[in-house]
Amino acid sequence: MQVITDPAALGPYFGGVFVPTMGALHAGHARLVECARDLPARREAPIVVSVFVNPTQFNDPADLARYPRTLEADVEVCRRAGAEVVFAPGVSAVYPQGSTSPPRDLPAVATEPQLEDAHRPGHFAGVCQVVRRLFELVRPRAAVFGEKDWQQLQVIRAMSEQEDLGVEIVPVPTVREHDGLAMSSRNIFLSPDARSRAAAISGALCEAGAARTVPAAQARMREILLAAGLVVEYAVVREPRTLMPLPADATHGRALIAAQVRSGAGMVRLIDNAEWRASPES
Repeated sequence: MQVITDPAALGPYFGGVFVPTMGALHAGHARLVECARDLPARREAPIVVSVFVNPTQFNDPADLARYPRTLEADVEVCRRAGAEVVFAPGVSAVYPQGSTSPPRDLPAVATEPQLEDAHRPGHFAGVCQVVRRLFELVRPRAAVFGEKDWQQLQVIRAMSEQEDLGVEIVPVPTVREHDGLAMSSRNIFLSPDARSRAAAISGALCEAGAARTVPAAQARMREILLAAGLVVEYAVVREPRTLMPLPADATHGRALIAAQVRSGAGMVRLIDNAEWRASPES
């Protein structure tokens, strides 16, 4: 397996399957690589995993500063999962002209739902910027993204279609811990007590399925999260692709949660989501 830091060395690996990450890799990321390896469209093309902590998608400098950097361990995760290349560029390699770029129109799903877009101003502008730039450097035929960051997945899908980037976007289901907690690089910041309480997030998503209406599902999720001592940013059921609000009597949607859990002296922000279907009348 090759570790590449210079974009000029990527040429032999053009046309492969791309797995963009920010490092701090865990079993969920390994699953992305494994799914890339098994894609019928791959046709023996190389799998390229990027490890790049993108500064333009952080609205909080402290969050950027404390994001874990574990390249040596990340390379080993990629090797075991079956990647051919780890692309680990520096900021100047990705943004040789500087990270400031002319603004582009973002897809509506990046600005209108009032979910991650409201709680992390500028985040999706940075996500679109770096994904677009990495696609230019890696030139993949397909790119794999996890469903845990559901709004991000929809933003990237919409951007790819809107800008005709010619890259197939492949979603991969969320990988979970034994108690249902979604695997996340942020989980390392959870104390044992916080880790236990964070499991309420997946529990709330499951319990939402017992509700017959959208308002009831949202109320039930919030109730469970608050009972566990979490700070709720949102707990909603939305249209799966646009992430806009649904009518109260909708029978299908996507349940999405963002909540913070106190861990030691600080707070850890976690997100999760799941398919939602209204409970049938008994």
